[in-house]
Amino acid sequence: MDEALVIAVICGTTREGRESIKAARWIAEFGRTQPQVEIIFVDPKDFHLPPDGAPQDGRDPKYSEITERADAFFIVTPEYNHGYPGSLKRLLDSEDDNYAHKPVALAGVSNGAWGGTRACEALLPVLRTLGLAVSSRTVYFPRIQEIFDEQNSMKPDFTEGYTKSVQGAYDDLIWLAWALKTARAKA
Repeated sequence: MDEALVIAVICGTTREGRESIKAARWIAEFGRTQPQVEIIFVDPKDFHLPPDGAPQDGRDPKYSEITERADAFFIVTPEYNHGYPGSLKRLLDSEDDNYAHKPVALAGVSNGAWGGTRACEALLPVLRTLGLAVSSRTVYFPRIQEIFDEQNSMKPDFTEGYTKSVQGAYDDLIWLAWALKTARAKA
């Protein structure tokens, strides 16, 4: 296992004033501390998303390259009105063949007490339909506005708990990524 696993950390929204970008960047930076892991940070603002219902030829080639290269995904989604953002759905729908038999971990974000639980639950049927293997650990960021300071750094009171939670999610995701990468190579 000399080569690194490639994990794409996906921020799930393009909304102005988005708080979830803070959690997504923190998860990506944390992932860079994992041995034999290369992190690609995906901000949907950096891609030309196809319109709703666009055929497969509506892909963004830069995003297609990332999804093809990635061995696993870590999606960080905010919760908007009990659901996930349309920009995340457009990203997912544009690349269904590049997701098959690859694992995905989830992190939910909200400014309320639930931490994006409903958005993560709503994503499950979509992820399974795309052929993604959903990891067993999900991270939640409730009251996101209280977790990060004005410089977008995690406040010290939260670091220990989130370090443990995100490490557990990465442990599960990395294990699944190696197992599925090996299986895909043999198939």
